[in-house]
Amino acid sequence: MVKNCFSVIIAGGKGTRFWPLSRAQRPKQLLKILSRKSLIDETVERVYALGGRKNTLVVTVADQVNALSKELRALPKMNFLAEPQGKNTAPCIGLAALEVLRRNPDAVMVVLPADHWVADVATFRRTLKVAADLAIAQDQLVTIGIRPDYPETGYGYIMKAQALGEKNHGVFRVKRFTEKPTLTVARRLMRQGSLWNSGIFVWKAATLLELLNRYQPAIGSILNVIATAAKGRSLANPNPQLRAVMAREYKKLPSLSIDYAVLEKAGSEGRVLTLEADFGWSDVGSWAAVHRMMRKDTHGNAGNGRWVQLGSKNCLIHAPDRLVVLLGINDAVVVDTPDALLVGDLKRSQEVRDLVDELQRQGLGSFTVK
Repeated sequence: MVKNCFSVIIAGGKGTRFWPLSRAQRPKQLLKILSRKSLIDETVERVYALGGRKNTLVVTVADQVNALSKELRALPKMNFLAEPQGKNTAPCIGLAALEVLRRNPDAVMVVLPADHWVADVATFRRTLKVAADLAIAQDQLVTIGIRPDYPETGYGYIMKAQALGEKNHGVFRVKRFTEKPTLTVARRLMRQGSLWNSGIFVWKAATLLELLNRYQPAIGSILNVIATAAKGRSLANPNPQLRAVMAREYKKLPSLSIDYAVLEKAGSEGRVLTLEADFGWSDVGSWAAVHRMMRKDTHGNAGNGRWVQLGSKNCLIHAPDRLVVLLGINDAVVVDTPDALLVGDLKRSQEVRDLVDELQRQGLGSFTVK
């Protein structure tokens, strides 16, 4: 356990790149893709060792609270924090920081998405404990950087500056962030020793709110209004008056990521550190990512359910309810659900999100919400 440590799990995403398995009422974090447990259940269990159940908070949008609380029955109901609407990660994390600070003015926050995969849980926990100690001792924003295995274009990258010192092995100041580069740029970043940006952050709650007020006054001022309206009341248990204030003020918030809102600006002032880590990690961001992590047959095919292949290579199949037969096709993804079937190029699986947008444009949005 880490003293004064809170784990804040961001769980408001829709996971549209996992359509048709993921829907509005069954978001990605609730899917059991890689094991018998949902992604968020595995995430919560990984972080209990840091601050315990009492100090583990889940931040989501209001219409997902019921589904998540049913999935995470071991978590106290007062530990689910509902945003009136999704406004990207900066407002979400800022709202969580208000609640954490109310519970413990000296708290350090470990902020992480609900839908990541981790192979080595023991190393993951040791890494976050080191990061929490760094955040407390240095009063810096700490990012967890992952040593890349291949030039992924769907991830952000962290360019390292100088090492912090011999006593802090694997800790570097951040030179700059690069978001989702081209393949050529990703290869160059790998050669330069850059790290994948895992989206896992550690900092003092008070420090994060201070920097939000400095860099993003439009967000900071609205959070201050909410904090004042709360009058010390938990944001996870708002009365009707507080709920009305939160709904009104949230409409005014800009939609900004924490990377753009705070980290890039703080990095230019030398306030951001990265801790280089290697615990077997993926953000499970696409069907192609799932394929990479699954055990494959001798032809590179992998899947769940019943499937047979003849002359097919490097395919991913998800078909729990009926048999799928692949004949002479390569690099395909096949996802079968009761009301929709996806057949596509595995290498283009990042574009499934665009496909969901196209369904809505064509008036087929009902297939995205069942």
